[in-house]
Amino acid sequence: MSRSRASVERAALLVFNALQGTSLIPLLARWALLRAWGVKAATRRISHGCWFGGRDIHIGPGTFVNFGCVFDNLGSIRVGAGCHFGMRAMLVTSTHEIGPASSRAGALEGKPITVGDGCWIGAGAIVLPGVTVGAGCIVASGAVVTRECEPHGVYAGNPARRLRDLE
Repeated sequence: MSRSRASVERAALLVFNALQGTSLIPLLARWALLRAWGVKAATRRISHGCWFGGRDIHIGPGTFVNFGCVFDNLGSIRVGAGCHFGMRAMLVTSTHEIGPASSRAGALEGKPITVGDGCWIGAGAIVLPGVTVGAGCIVASGAVVTRECEPHGVYAGNPARRLRDLE
Protein backbone atom coordinates (compact mmCIF):
# COMPACT_ATOMS: atom_id res chain seq x y z
CA MET A 1 0.00 0.00 0.00
CA SER A 2 1.40 3.39 -0.94
CA ARG A 3 2.16 5.95 1.75
CA SER A 4 -0.63 8.28 0.59
CA ARG A 5 -3.13 5.40 0.42
CA ALA A 6 -2.15 4.33 3.95
CA SER A 7 -2.59 7.91 5.20
CA VAL A 8 -6.06 8.11 3.66
CA GLU A 9 -7.00 4.75 5.22
CA ARG A 10 -5.78 5.87 8.68
CA ALA A 11 -7.71 9.14 8.36
CA ALA A 12 -10.85 7.24 7.32
CA LEU A 13 -10.43 4.91 10.30
CA LEU A 14 -10.17 7.86 12.69
CA VAL A 15 -13.27 9.54 11.25
CA PHE A 16 -15.22 6.27 11.28
CA ASN A 17 -14.36 5.60 14.93
CA ALA A 18 -15.14 9.18 15.95
CA LEU A 19 -18.59 8.89 14.36
CA GLN A 20 -19.61 5.42 15.49
CA GLY A 21 -18.01 5.84 18.90
CA THR A 22 -19.90 8.90 20.04
CA SER A 23 -22.64 8.46 22.62
CA LEU A 24 -24.80 10.80 20.52
CA ILE A 25 -25.30 8.10 17.86
CA PRO A 26 -28.26 5.76 18.54
CA LEU A 27 -27.59 2.00 18.55
CA LEU A 28 -29.31 1.45 15.21
CA ALA A 29 -27.25 4.18 13.51
CA ARG A 30 -24.03 2.80 15.08
CA TRP A 31 -24.87 -0.67 13.77
CA ALA A 32 -25.52 0.78 10.29
CA LEU A 33 -22.16 2.61 10.37
CA LEU A 34 -20.36 -0.56 11.43
CA ARG A 35 -22.02 -2.54 8.64
CA ALA A 36 -21.22 0.17 6.08
CA TRP A 37 -17.58 0.15 7.22
CA GLY A 38 -17.46 -3.62 6.64
CA VAL A 39 -17.74 -5.01 10.17
CA LYS A 40 -20.03 -8.04 10.03
CA ALA A 41 -22.09 -7.37 13.14
CA ALA A 42 -25.17 -9.57 13.49
CA THR A 43 -26.08 -7.68 16.67
CA ARG A 44 -27.15 -4.10 17.23
CA ARG A 45 -26.09 -4.16 20.87
CA ILE A 46 -22.75 -2.38 20.51
CA SER A 47 -22.28 0.50 22.94
CA HIS A 48 -20.55 3.84 22.40
CA GLY A 49 -16.85 4.47 22.82
CA CYS A 50 -15.69 1.25 21.15
CA TRP A 51 -12.70 1.22 18.80
CA PHE A 52 -12.64 -0.91 15.65
CA GLY A 53 -9.18 -1.14 14.09
CA GLY A 54 -10.34 -2.56 10.78
CA ARG A 55 -13.02 -4.40 8.87
CA ASP A 56 -12.20 -8.11 9.32
CA ILE A 57 -14.43 -8.43 12.37
CA HIS A 58 -17.42 -10.78 12.75
CA ILE A 59 -19.71 -10.41 15.77
CA GLY A 60 -22.42 -13.03 16.20
CA PRO A 61 -26.13 -12.56 16.90
CA GLY A 62 -27.24 -11.78 20.43
CA THR A 63 -23.80 -10.55 21.47
CA PHE A 64 -23.58 -7.48 23.72
CA VAL A 65 -20.55 -5.17 23.59
CA ASN A 66 -20.35 -2.71 26.49
CA PHE A 67 -18.79 0.75 26.15
CA GLY A 68 -15.12 1.35 25.50
CA CYS A 69 -14.20 -2.05 24.06
CA VAL A 70 -11.26 -2.31 21.65
CA PHE A 71 -11.26 -4.56 18.58
CA ASP A 72 -7.71 -4.15 17.29
CA ASN A 73 -7.78 -5.68 13.85
CA LEU A 74 -4.40 -6.42 12.34
CA GLY A 75 -5.55 -10.06 12.51
CA SER A 76 -9.11 -11.29 12.05
CA ILE A 77 -11.56 -11.28 14.95
CA ARG A 78 -14.42 -13.78 15.22
CA VAL A 79 -16.93 -13.48 18.06
CA GLY A 80 -19.67 -16.08 18.39
CA ALA A 81 -23.35 -15.76 19.24
CA GLY A 82 -24.67 -14.79 22.65
CA CYS A 83 -21.42 -13.36 24.02
CA HIS A 84 -21.12 -10.49 26.50
CA PHE A 85 -18.20 -8.06 26.74
CA GLY A 86 -17.73 -5.96 29.86
CA MET A 87 -16.67 -2.35 29.59
CA ARG A 88 -13.20 -1.70 28.20
CA ALA A 89 -12.50 -5.32 27.26
CA MET A 90 -9.79 -5.57 24.60
CA LEU A 91 -9.18 -8.01 21.75
CA VAL A 92 -5.60 -7.28 20.68
CA THR A 93 -4.55 -9.00 17.45
CA SER A 94 -1.36 -7.03 16.75
CA THR A 95 2.08 -7.93 18.02
CA HIS A 96 5.71 -7.58 16.98
CA GLU A 97 8.36 -10.10 16.16
CA ILE A 98 11.38 -9.82 18.44
CA GLY A 99 13.85 -7.48 16.81
CA PRO A 100 17.59 -6.91 17.23
CA ALA A 101 19.14 -5.21 20.29
CA SER A 102 18.83 -1.80 18.62
CA SER A 103 15.01 -2.14 18.51
CA ARG A 104 13.36 -5.13 20.18
CA ALA A 105 9.96 -4.35 18.64
CA GLY A 106 10.57 -5.92 15.26
CA ALA A 107 8.22 -6.36 12.32
CA LEU A 108 4.52 -5.84 13.05
CA GLU A 109 2.26 -8.85 12.58
CA GLY A 110 -1.35 -9.77 13.24
CA LYS A 111 -2.68 -13.01 14.68
CA PRO A 112 -6.39 -13.90 14.75
CA ILE A 113 -8.60 -14.06 17.83
CA THR A 114 -11.68 -16.27 18.15
CA VAL A 115 -14.25 -16.07 20.94
CA GLY A 116 -16.71 -18.99 20.96
CA ASP A 117 -20.47 -18.86 21.45
CA GLY A 118 -21.85 -17.88 24.83
CA CYS A 119 -18.68 -16.42 26.34
CA TRP A 120 -18.54 -13.65 28.91
CA ILE A 121 -15.43 -11.47 28.71
CA GLY A 122 -15.25 -9.35 31.88
CA ALA A 123 -14.56 -5.64 32.19
CA GLY A 124 -10.99 -4.70 31.39
CA ALA A 125 -10.00 -8.20 30.28
CA ILE A 126 -7.39 -8.43 27.54
CA VAL A 127 -7.29 -11.24 24.99
CA LEU A 128 -3.90 -11.31 23.24
CA PRO A 129 -2.96 -12.24 19.64
CA GLY A 130 -3.56 -15.76 18.38
CA VAL A 131 -5.86 -16.80 21.24
CA THR A 132 -9.04 -18.85 20.99
CA VAL A 133 -11.50 -18.58 23.86
CA GLY A 134 -13.60 -21.73 23.76
CA ALA A 135 -17.40 -21.73 23.83
CA GLY A 136 -19.09 -21.04 27.15
CA CYS A 137 -16.05 -19.56 28.91
CA ILE A 138 -15.97 -16.78 31.46
CA VAL A 139 -12.89 -14.55 31.38
CA ALA A 140 -12.74 -12.60 34.65
CA SER A 141 -12.45 -8.84 34.81
CA GLY A 142 -8.85 -7.71 34.38
CA ALA A 143 -7.61 -11.10 33.17
CA VAL A 144 -4.89 -11.24 30.53
CA VAL A 145 -5.47 -14.19 28.21
CA THR A 146 -2.18 -15.30 26.66
CA ARG A 147 -3.13 -18.79 25.46
CA GLU A 148 -6.11 -20.89 24.43
CA CYS A 149 -9.02 -21.28 26.84
CA GLU A 150 -10.66 -24.68 26.68
CA PRO A 151 -14.48 -24.54 26.51
CA HIS A 152 -16.73 -24.11 29.56
CA GLY A 153 -14.25 -22.81 32.11
CA VAL A 154 -13.62 -19.78 34.29
CA TYR A 155 -10.31 -18.06 33.55
CA ALA A 156 -8.72 -15.34 35.69
CA GLY A 157 -5.39 -13.75 36.46
CA ASN A 158 -2.33 -12.50 34.61
CA PRO A 159 -1.64 -14.66 32.76
CA ALA A 160 -5.14 -16.10 32.85
CA ARG A 161 -5.45 -19.66 34.07
CA ARG A 162 -8.42 -21.99 34.40
CA LEU A 163 -9.89 -21.77 37.89
CA ARG A 164 -12.83 -24.12 37.49
CA ASP A 165 -15.01 -26.03 35.09
CA LEU A 166 -18.53 -24.96 34.16
CA GLU A 167 -21.45 -27.21 33.26
